[in-house]
Amino acid sequence: MTNLDLYARAQHLLAIEEATKILHDIYRSQLKNYNIKTLLDVGCGDGNFIQQLSSDGIKCKGIDLSKTMIDLSISKGLDAECIDIVDENNKYDAIVAIFDVLNFMDKDSLLKFLDSVSNRLNKGGVFIADINTLFGFSEVADGTMSNDTQNEFLSIDAVYENEKLHTILTLFEKNSDNTFTKHQNTIVQYFHKIKIFQNLKGLKLVEKSKISLYAKDDKVLLKFIKSNK
Repeated sequence: MTNLDLYARAQHLLAIEEATKILHDIYRSQLKNYNIKTLLDVGCGDGNFIQQLSSDGIKCKGIDLSKTMIDLSISKGLDAECIDIVDENNKYDAIVAIFDVLNFMDKDSLLKFLDSVSNRLNKGGVFIADINTLFGFSEVADGTMSNDTQNEFLSIDAVYENEKLHTILTLFEKNSDNTFTKHQNTIVQYFHKIKIFQNLKGLKLVEKSKISLYAKDDKVLLKFIKSNK
């Protein structure tokens, strides 16, 4: 099981439903400022966001590197595909990357990703994403937590150092014979300073605003417009 698929499998135990709803409401509010007919959700997860926007009359597609999540999206009748953005062929009026998607990339991968975003946007298109602040990583995400149900137990141990958050996810799932199967993997997230998003070749950073999900100012919302550089 890949680290992303393990994360997807354990997502219901992470208690992120409220934070996800807050972010979705923020993104929907931001997108209403633009004339958007088509949208690509990168890291779409279970497809909840594109399901909401589809009800608003926007033609949406979701992509994710977790097959588990894509299968959930497809089961809802959504247009979703388990591919990297570099393999996406269509262009869109808007692209979003919600809930730390950019933090899962190191600097080189991030710059390549942003270049791909520019290539997939129509002229004048908008890209919106959020990233963790230093406070969000070092004071909010760093630490341990656990959660369980009758048939599952999840343990999380996260350590932030050297501008990286290493998170060990350990999931125990109960089998029919009352034994447990253990799944474990490590997810690495990277802290990015705002300056990395300035002076990009194909995207212009036009707005940055702080967001408070779990604590005051633990995230930053970034808004870009496709540029002609």
